[in-house]
Amino acid sequence: MAYGKIPETAIESVRLHHEIVDTVGKYVHLTKNGKYMKGLCPFHSEKTPSFTVTPELQIFHCYGCGKGGDVIRFVAEMEGYSFPEAVRVMAEEAGIPVTWESGPGAGNPQDTTRLKQYEGHELAAKLYHYLLNNTTHGQTAKSYLRSRGMSDRLIDEFSIGFAPDSWDTLTRFLQSREFDLELMEKGGLLSAKNDGSGYVDRFRNRIMFPIRNREGKVCGFGGRVMDDSQPKYLNSPESSLFAKSRIFYNFHASRPVIRKTRRAVLFEGYMDVIKAWSAGVKNGLATMGTALTEEHAAILQRHIDEAVFCYDGDDAGQAAILKSIPILEKAGLKVSVAMLPKGMDPDECITKLGPERFIRETMEHPVSATKFKLLYLRKDHTLLGEENRKNYVMDALGIVAQLESSTEREVYLKELSREFEISLESLKADCHRLVTEQQKKKPSGDNNDNSWNNGRNEKRRSFAAPALLPAYHHAERRLLSAMMRDAEAARTIYEHLGEDFNVEDHAALAAYLYAYYAQGLDPDVSRFIATLQDDRLERTATSILMNDDHSPFDEKLLFEYIREVRKVPRLKELERKKEELSRAERSGDTMQAVQIGIEIIALEKQLKERQDERF
Repeated sequence: MAYGKIPETAIESVRLHHEIVDTVGKYVHLTKNGKYMKGLCPFHSEKTPSFTVTPELQIFHCYGCGKGGDVIRFVAEMEGYSFPEAVRVMAEEAGIPVTWESGPGAGNPQDTTRLKQYEGHELAAKLYHYLLNNTTHGQTAKSYLRSRGMSDRLIDEFSIGFAPDSWDTLTRFLQSREFDLELMEKGGLLSAKNDGSGYVDRFRNRIMFPIRNREGKVCGFGGRVMDDSQPKYLNSPESSLFAKSRIFYNFHASRPVIRKTRRAVLFEGYMDVIKAWSAGVKNGLATMGTALTEEHAAILQRHIDEAVFCYDGDDAGQAAILKSIPILEKAGLKVSVAMLPKGMDPDECITKLGPERFIRETMEHPVSATKFKLLYLRKDHTLLGEENRKNYVMDALGIVAQLESSTEREVYLKELSREFEISLESLKADCHRLVTEQQKKKPSGDNNDNSWNNGRNEKRRSFAAPALLPAYHHAERRLLSAMMRDAEAARTIYEHLGEDFNVEDHAALAAYLYAYYAQGLDPDVSRFIATLQDDRLERTATSILMNDDHSPFDEKLLFEYIREVRKVPRLKELERKKEELSRAERSGDTMQAVQIGIEIIALEKQLKERQDERF
């Protein structure tokens, strides 16, 4: 059994069911290149494809950022899953029974903890929903929701609930079901008392909106007050289940429409999403009371081509749009803005204008991101007087010059020409000058200014030419490549070299290979990679397989590589002895120098004998 409680047979079934080209093709446009499939890497920004899928081996590898692995690792990386979570989701998609969670002692402690925290959140959501619908405590909250245009159907559909004005309603409920309260506090459901004597409810006297992850599991809550008290909204704290920078409200329910249309509408709040849903907007999302992040953009980029902002019409909402547009544009997304009447939020707009007018006048006619920037720019300019008008036009040209399409630039230049009665030729000349200046400042290489998805990596990578590796490093990689493809080669290498590889990751891969073949398994690189349980080793293995030159590999060459690897420790010892000899000579210690010289001669003799040895 691998990966805690997941049987090896389940991992193998998932891997065999999900063909890697089909799976990767849902996220990356792949084109055939000989026996490989190539495309732009989804894990770092690039213009020249360096991302390669090998159907024969069922693996992927990026020559730019180094990521690689099998189909399960790809889904885990793309969706932000742990390996067990990826296996579980892919098994459910394939109709493979997910039965490995049950059973005494199954699973590692970390997975068991997360499952228990999820269970606590699910029960809390049911409790809050019950209290809203069936108790006197919830009547005021339900009346408030109805006054905001929320029907009973919507309340049930979104599992909206109510946390009463009590310190321990949820605490006692969870305790009665023998939940570990400390674990529930770490999961964000409860708060520890200041004196350390116990726990209290985190949410009190608030309307409760369950927040679900992409699989539809409740992972947090948003609590809203019904008066003017602050904070207006209180979200669950950051936890192992809930990360605001990676979660969208309503993503699980809107995903089918989002994937079908490749389009999402971004709102600011829960109520906006729910009311828009009732009006027919089934692809609406909201961030968790936080600004849009690059991690949000990376998630959206995997599912959509276009994002439509529908934030509040007040100054704060419009400023948030302006700040968020570059984040999504750097992710390669088309961005537009649904313009609301000034000061209105989507909830108010739907209530006052009605769903039909909201869809017809707002959602069906969004303006482009550039048009929005030009409209927003007017807030900072008084267009009275020649100087003020000139200043606005020059600032507007700065926005237009950022467009890559010369056709798009001309469209906006013509608008400016008509409105301000300036010749189109003059505007084109000034715009061309700004474009040239921007291009001079732009660094060369693959989208260096577009760091949107490099945030998935630990740090920005510099893709310079790799340093020349020593001969033994190349030899070890060739041996490992042969071992992954040929069980007989692995047995020969085990007999004559064992785990005496000089590179730590190579030694680890060799150990895993020996254990893999010891189970009587046939060579299958994708299956082997799925047993590694280590992201770094998976990258190393796929890099070895993808970079191997596949030149003829007979027994003579195999033993030459083994000799090259085996002599490294003696070469390092010889180098160390030569350094000792140099120090002894500099210090005038003749006897020590003679002794070290004898040892050096002996080592050189051993190296020559080892080079000439027969296997």
